[in-house]
Amino acid sequence: MLELENYTVAYGESVVIRDMNLEIRDNEIVALIGRNGMGKTTLMKSIIGMIRSKSGHCRLQGTPVEHLKSYERVKAGLGFVPQGRMIFPTLTVKENIETGLVTTGEKEVPEYLYRFFPILKEFAKRRGGNLSGGQQQQLAIARALASNPKMLILDEPTEGIQPSIIKEMARDLRKLRVERGLTIFVSEQVLSFALDVADRIVVIDRGELIYDAPRDAVDEEKVKGFLSV
Repeated sequence: MLELENYTVAYGESVVIRDMNLEIRDNEIVALIGRNGMGKTTLMKSIIGMIRSKSGHCRLQGTPVEHLKSYERVKAGLGFVPQGRMIFPTLTVKENIETGLVTTGEKEVPEYLYRFFPILKEFAKRRGGNLSGGQQQQLAIARALASNPKMLILDEPTEGIQPSIIKEMARDLRKLRVERGLTIFVSEQVLSFALDVADRIVVIDRGELIYDAPRDAVDEEKVKGFLSV
């Protein structure tokens, strides 16, 4: 589904992601783990086109997308849930979701979104800024799904969310993968969430991938060591 080849991202002369190679298979959930400042958000923003890569290739289903603008990457099949959710606080829940319909040409919110996130249907006329943190995260995910993506990218979705909601979020993402045939790439610092949600764990350190293992083969103590260094 997604392939990064010798992928480098920099701010001016400061290289943040260095010659990264990564493949994410169709219908796979991959969790990117790392401490703050290791390049997780930079990588996610570059894949969606908010930050331009310096060199290398980013391919979606074999098609290069590194030169496309963000909205063109959304049209190509990428959905993005940014760190901090970034919903529109003064728009209603329904209006927030409708902003995700722009690339599809649809006029109505897909019914499955309300079925999957029933609280959003109940609060459809409520302003986004009046929702709890967990409800805002559901709204941000629904908005990204409204563009009918092939691959969903989430940047630290558990930030500011209570533990019980984090468990529920992991279950929801796995259900979405099955129901919608989604590929999911999620960056995270909370190892327990990553282990709950992902098929595969990769660790990033100073812009380079230093660990890659299937969920069942993950050495939890070793990964915790990477996170605590």
